Amino acid sequence: MDRLSEMEIFVAVAEARGFAKAAARLRRSPPAVTRAVAALEARLGARLLNRTTRRVALTDAGAGFLDAARRALVAADAAEREVSGKALVPRGHLAVTTSVTFGRSVLAPVLGAFLDAHPQMSVSLTLVDRVVDLIEEGIDLAIRIGDLPDSTLSARRVGEVRRLLVASPAYIARRGAPKRPADLESHATIGFGALAAGAVWPPGRRAGAVAVAPRFVVNDALAAIEAAERGEGITMALSYIVADRIRAGALREVLPAVAPPPVAVQLVHPGSRLVAPKVRAFIDHAAPHLTRALRRLEIRPRTPRR
Repeated sequence: MDRLSEMEIFVAVAEARGFAKAAARLRRSPPAVTRAVAALEARLGARLLNRTTRRVALTDAGAGFLDAARRALVAADAAEREVSGKALVPRGHLAVTTSVTFGRSVLAPVLGAFLDAHPQMSVSLTLVDRVVDLIEEGIDLAIRIGDLPDSTLSARRVGEVRRLLVASPAYIARRGAPKRPADLESHATIGFGALAAGAVWPPGRRAGAVAVAPRFVVNDALAAIEAAERGEGITMALSYIVADRIRAGALREVLPAVAPPPVAVQLVHPGSRLVAPKVRAFIDHAAPHLTRALRRLEIRPRTPRR
């Protein structure tokens, strides 16, 4: 077996976290996959994977080699496509992840248009409200809201969103609108994300900030927003989720003068000088669509009345 095939199999095993799953993905027998990884380790003189009965994990050497193997495979693929005249035709499978609400409301239509434009591509979308380790979980690209803790990722900014406190007109009519953060202590609050129990509003500030103690906490953004619409209290939401509700009058922003600065929305992927054609194609397609969508859903900060 040639070296590129061994590297392809190793990458598949690392991404699938198992030999059987990798074998199914590559349409090879599990023994053949096992032999290929063993041959690669023997040639390199280093153990790349730790095997147990339940899982497969990268060793330190394996983690370092994984990035190099990916770059080599991308380079080989690009060279073959250039020679065969297929360099401009993206093909293959793309794994994408983002948060649940953003994926449903903003990204899903963009993915549909991308697939229509690229018939030789397939996409799997993982919606999860946590920061995914792209390399560890075999993800090609993510759309993230907020700061990037991993500086090794390459990023393209596509827009920004604001964190807002919102309540229904009925709730405000019944309880009154808070005039300063300290007033939240006497209001009913609905916890989600940055407004969960023990959180501080406004986030990232010390002066004038107050710890909130929600009576109702839920792990789904839409459930928190729907509870606020029913008049059950004040909740925090990202502007793209509630923009249409605010314009329709179902919700109103409260404490706009002390809202924190906007946060970036970015397309991110593992850093490399060589970007796979399928990843580049998706970024080029999705970036302008996401920018337009976020602008449409933008809620401008209100200027406080004097």
